[in-house]
Amino acid sequence: MFRLVLAAVLLAVTLAATATAVTLFATRGDQAGEIQAGREDVMAQTSQFILRSFSYGPDLLTDDNTMPDYRERVAEIITPKFKADFDKSAGAAEQLVAQAGVERVPDVFATGVSSLDEDSARTLVAGSFTDTYTSQGKTVPQEPIPFRIEVTLVKIDGEWLVDDFNPVSADGAAPTEGTP
Repeated sequence: MFRLVLAAVLLAVTLAATATAVTLFATRGDQAGEIQAGREDVMAQTSQFILRSFSYGPDLLTDDNTMPDYRERVAEIITPKFKADFDKSAGAAEQLVAQAGVERVPDVFATGVSSLDEDSARTLVAGSFTDTYTSQGKTVPQEPIPFRIEVTLVKIDGEWLVDDFNPVSADGAAPTEGTP
């Protein structure tokens, strides 16, 4: 009788463990897929931010020496809070383009996610900027400038938007002088 009861208890424990394992596996698979999709979304938005905000040149300049298309394409992917800061720095880019014919083209090598939750994320992006400028009617190319930038994103109304960014030096600290 004891063996029969023991066999029944072991069978019940085995069935319960199997059911729990199957449930956990199915649930975790969905969560892992959602997490990976979120990671891919923030990495794509980070790349878009770098490509849009650091790509400019004389072809974007209007008669009043502004770049409204440049400002608009960046504004589409940043938060309203960050837009105020961006508008200030966009003036410097417009001035460089108008005065020296500067053209900047970024190349993104890699993007990674350092933290991610439901409504905020931090990413790290590495690449290089290639600048050219006009001197005496000739285009002068410059050596590519490597960069590493930490980007902060927030989710607003279901869309990831860039909320801030900071250059990162090789030792992990933000540089004290210069800009990317």
